Amino acid sequence: MIEQHERLFAEFERDAASTAPEAFMQKVADRLHLEFVRYNWVGFYLVDPKDSDALVLGPHAGSFTPHIRISLSQGLCGAAASCRALVVVNDVKSDPRYLQGSEHTKSEIVAPLLARNKLTGILDINSYFKDNWTHKEQAFVEKCAALVCRALA
Repeated sequence: MIEQHERLFAEFERDAASTAPEAFMQKVADRLHLEFVRYNWVGFYLVDPKDSDALVLGPHAGSFTPHIRISLSQGLCGAAASCRALVVVNDVKSDPRYLQGSEHTKSEIVAPLLARNKLTGILDINSYFKDNWTHKEQAFVEKCAALVCRALA
């Protein structure tokens, strides 16, 4: 039996080339949220075309209403976008950069979306469980973000 991460990623790979970028991002958000019960909110924030210092809410799925706009100087999303690096926080209460989206969030992972070496947005996943982001989960999230980047390029 194919492991859940591999099966889902294979599904994403099949759909990436034949689906419009925004629809593909929505599919990724919906499927990640549905398949992994510990992924309580999954979404994309995209660089605002009118203000490159801000991220605006894109396709998302989850159990709470997210921020609509985030400055690149705010929160874990802004940190990942500014540093262009994966940000993994297994206990959001321990990180002063955390910008609360839900009082129930305990951990968060944010992967930058770099299409043609240009920041286009971020993939953000929140969990109501501490210590959710194992090395396996981190690698999977980075692979999903890289696939979305290829769809955006």
